[in-house]
Amino acid sequence: MQIQSSHILVYRTDNIGDVILTLPMIAKLKQIFPQTKISVLCRAYAAPVVRYCTDVDEVIELESITGSVKDFLKQSDIDTVIVAQPDRALTKSSFSARIKHRIGNARQKLYLLFYCNRRVRFSKGLSDDHEAQINFNFLRPYGITAIPDRSEIPSLYHFNIPVDSDINQQFSSYAFNLVCHTKSNGHGREWPIGHYQQLAQLLIAQPGTHMWLTGSAKEGKWLEENAQELLSLPNVTNVCGTQSLAQLTAFIHQADGLIASGTGPLHVSAAIGQRTLGLFPPTRPMHPGRWAALGTRAENLWIEDGCPGCRKIETPSCACMQRITPEAVHKTVSAWIKDKSISN
Repeated sequence: MQIQSSHILVYRTDNIGDVILTLPMIAKLKQIFPQTKISVLCRAYAAPVVRYCTDVDEVIELESITGSVKDFLKQSDIDTVIVAQPDRALTKSSFSARIKHRIGNARQKLYLLFYCNRRVRFSKGLSDDHEAQINFNFLRPYGITAIPDRSEIPSLYHFNIPVDSDINQQFSSYAFNLVCHTKSNGHGREWPIGHYQQLAQLLIAQPGTHMWLTGSAKEGKWLEENAQELLSLPNVTNVCGTQSLAQLTAFIHQADGLIASGTGPLHVSAAIGQRTLGLFPPTRPMHPGRWAALGTRAENLWIEDGCPGCRKIETPSCACMQRITPEAVHKTVSAWIKDKSISN
């Protein structure tokens, strides 16, 4: 029997990219049930970008809950939880609080089989679908069984991001502002830093093009210690560690393009409709089939054959990423620059 909900809470307490790839599923729910309130429970560091999504009615930061999650749920009007990311404590709290509908993937964890009463079953590892498509399996209890084609995903992102005048002033000196998120905080294979340097050198020949390096303060320190040649180039500025997630989102939104490997800012950029280039290895589970940037202006580059033992390599980069040449990336950026000049 199809369920009905008046207030749905989606659990998504992991990484920013994973949270972003849950938003198309939420958008579909909002389309079909516009009167239903939809809240997202996430960690504080991911909350700012979720607040920009117009399909989400309320963002609840996990760290802001005083007392137990069970008591918070009992005192709310939430009648449905979707466990989009397995979390034993949160799922048990939903059970103990007697939330009417508890939707979870019973193939992921044994406790989901016990604590969830609206169980779905699907395998991520064996699926050929993109992560954003896979999340639609959680909608089966509502009678929604169709998985959208990946070409449909970009139209399911809806954001309202205010313009930051200080960022506009930063960008005003340059004709094309390119954001490069060089590191991944250990969440994906990285394009070699030397390749970013070669790309910057190629772009020097295109006046007015400037590269902005974004990331955490720790990643900025790494660049200072390991990429002095890149940082010394006249068309490169390191802004790592200077922005909150809300500021970074606005920074990406007001720029002219972004390059990154499979990390959160890549998916933010694609989702908000920015020119985006994702760089990936071809190896499961890191491959673009699962994690490609999906957006109205998103593109992805990868080589066809993985390097030996690629899946088990623990270093940030590998031969697969090294074989994506600076010239290939430069070709894409040059097309973006041309596109902007025509549209202006």
